[in-house]
Amino acid sequence: MAWNEPGGGNQHDPWSGGGRRGGGNGGGGGNRGGNQGPPDLDEALKKFQDKLNNMLGGRGGKGGGGRGGKGGGRPRNTFALPGLLLIIALGIWGAMGFYLVDQAERGVVLRFGEFQNVVGPGLHWNPPLIDDVRMVNVTRVRSLTQTQSMLTRDENIVEVEISAQYQVASPQDFVLNVRNPQLAIENALDSALRHVVGGTAMIDILTSGREILGSSVASRLQSYLDSYGTGISLQTINIESTSAPGPVIDAFDDVIRAREDRQRTINEGIAYANAIIPTAQGQAQRLIEQGQGYRESVVAEAQGQANRFNALLVQYRNAPEIMRERLYIDAMADVFGRTPKVLVDVSEDAPLMYLPLDQRPGGASGEGAGEADRGESGELDPRVLERLRTSSSTQQSSNNGGIRREGR
Repeated sequence: MAWNEPGGGNQHDPWSGGGRRGGGNGGGGGNRGGNQGPPDLDEALKKFQDKLNNMLGGRGGKGGGGRGGKGGGRPRNTFALPGLLLIIALGIWGAMGFYLVDQAERGVVLRFGEFQNVVGPGLHWNPPLIDDVRMVNVTRVRSLTQTQSMLTRDENIVEVEISAQYQVASPQDFVLNVRNPQLAIENALDSALRHVVGGTAMIDILTSGREILGSSVASRLQSYLDSYGTGISLQTINIESTSAPGPVIDAFDDVIRAREDRQRTINEGIAYANAIIPTAQGQAQRLIEQGQGYRESVVAEAQGQANRFNALLVQYRNAPEIMRERLYIDAMADVFGRTPKVLVDVSEDAPLMYLPLDQRPGGASGEGAGEADRGESGELDPRVLERLRTSSSTQQSSNNGGIRREGR
């Protein structure tokens, strides 16, 4: 028998040091002795059970004194305990409906599998077990890389490594329209790449056509994703590498190097032509302008001489003797003005000449003498004209006339 069993003969409390005292069969647990020990756990549990029975409308606990008689109580309510349990279950069910949506996510709410709405960041509540909320990250940039071998337009095999970066643009379409978005974009990328590569020559794929290839694949892939309704927005497409198959890669490298050498030679020729052609064009233009200038000068000079001759002809018709004398004098002045010889008149009335003749005042040559013999108006002195006339007539009559030539 336990130490605290009702009706026992030894009501000894192991925490009180002396146990409970007082015998008898009743007593509701008996009176406590003089020592105040810790509370009786069984007694506290029995009191809580009695209170719970009272709340549920059941009978009360046993009466005082420990007798086995039935105590009085209210009729028992059979719906009280299920109601309490239902309230507790509803509280737990309601607490399960709260959830938090992160700033980078959107929540797609499905009620019994049917789309309801898309919720933004923050704290939300939806009835659990009725609504299903699927979180979708709309800011994370996802990536995909593929390496494929495929045929080109000229029936060659080329290996292309391509990578794609994309984001979720429509959470509703991303969750509901496609069962496996990752597999869908892989298949769409493969289809778009094969379509573009199949219409391009291999040399373009390996050399200068990679940028065009990437843009073409990007536009075609986005059209595929939009037609599928995946809710995916393509960010970038990068052609990581393009190469020929392993067994023939060396031969293709030689072809590429030869094409590069050809293009470099073409560029050098174009640069040389760009340097030579402007120089030749400049020289040709200079010669053309020189010819035009020479032509204009000759024509102008000829026209001037013709006009001068016409003017002299008019004056000659008016006074032939004077114009003949004038023309003769001008011719002699022009001839003697360009010769280094000096003519000296040795007649008695001629002025005295000093040697050396090329250093006499007025000039060092016949040009200087001609300038000295001219007056202020530019006309020759009449005495000089008379001397020239006399010397000319004397030379015609005799070679040993009164004029003696002396040179330097």
